[in-house]
Amino acid sequence: MKRREFVASVIASGLAVPAVASQSHEHNPVTGPLANAVVSFGAWKTEPALDRFPNVPPPPPTNAHLLFPHDAKIKAGGAVSFVISGLHNVQIFAPGTQPAEINTALLTPMTAPPGLPIINDATNRVYRGPDPSLLPLDRVETVQLSAPGRYLVICGFLFHFQDNMFGYVNVLP
Repeated sequence: MKRREFVASVIASGLAVPAVASQSHEHNPVTGPLANAVVSFGAWKTEPALDRFPNVPPPPPTNAHLLFPHDAKIKAGGAVSFVISGLHNVQIFAPGTQPAEINTALLTPMTAPPGLPIINDATNRVYRGPDPSLLPLDRVETVQLSAPGRYLVICGFLFHFQDNMFGYVNVLP
């Protein structure tokens, strides 16, 4: 039975079709130079020389705990692709949130190694990425921001945030 025949028979039988099938999605293109920004979330240092072959975790001092650029710019509805190098957790806070407002006493432990703290302050948080200890050290997370404003972006790994690993995404109208 072909898929369309199956769907037709399900509808004809009166079986409920999941709500997700009837939901609409916005697929309006966002175009132009500010449709997307790329932010490097950490970077592998090359002094001293670093050899990551054969996929072994590098020692901690080999990663720069910075956002490159510190200030990124997109237009409303655009996206930011965070190119993550190292053990980092992307967290984005609503426009107007300042680093001093993040409650670093609210923590949750990473899965592996157990106990390393991730900031868990949900106040004004619009996005928090997955547990970085369960993922490869190199990955990309792309996040869409629709409302204009200056969003605070931090590394949720407590020690990196305390080392001033944060930046901003400016979303223009």
